[in-house]
Amino acid sequence: MSREFNVIIERDADGYFVASVPTLKGCHTQAKSLDELMERIREAIALCLEFEENLEDSLDFVGVQRVVVEV
Repeated sequence: MSREFNVIIERDADGYFVASVPTLKGCHTQAKSLDELMERIREAIALCLEFEENLEDSLDFVGVQRVVVEV
């Protein structure tokens, strides 16, 4: 059975790519390259699914918006 998950990817100050899956609590990983990151996030999702009891239905992806706030 195949499932789809939205993955948020960011780059940290040290240049690592960081991926997280909003619908899976605690599901995140990091890597130096995007190829390695995709491999690692698939492994992380598989591990999270093994222990997730009450998996919510995935939300439909709409988009991403960067917002600037004066502080």
